[in-house]
Amino acid sequence: MELIKNKYVLFILLGMFACQTESDDKMIEKYKTEIIETENAFAKLAKEKGVKTAFITYASEEAVLLRGETLIKGKRAIGEHFDSQNISEVVIEWEPDFVNVSSSGDFAYTYGKYSFSAKDENGERIENEGIFHTVWERDPAGKWKFVWD
Repeated sequence: MELIKNKYVLFILLGMFACQTESDDKMIEKYKTEIIETENAFAKLAKEKGVKTAFITYASEEAVLLRGETLIKGKRAIGEHFDSQNISEVVIEWEPDFVNVSSSGDFAYTYGKYSFSAKDENGERIENEGIFHTVWERDPAGKWKFVWD
């Protein structure tokens, strides 16, 4: 009889863990969808309201940008960086090709292709294409903010 009870306990525990894994997988997929939606909204805002507005909106307070060989640290410095640029008619587009989320659901990263074009202070067209990599963190309100770009 004791052996039968232990088997039932084992089956119950296995069932609980299986449900937990399935539930965790569903949450991870939910977070991945949120990140893709956030990336798309970020890109849309950049197109409609400008790059500075988009980056300030989606940056965490401690966000870091890597531009060239320079690290721009903090939301305020990011705004100052965009204010100091002598370019106009900026068009930047990107879309994530890949997203991954931590098992705890509080960090994620994306990467994909981007294209950038603008006019410099002399009216010359600048164009650049490449690969972006963004690290995201869920803030206390449940919103995704980038911490690295």
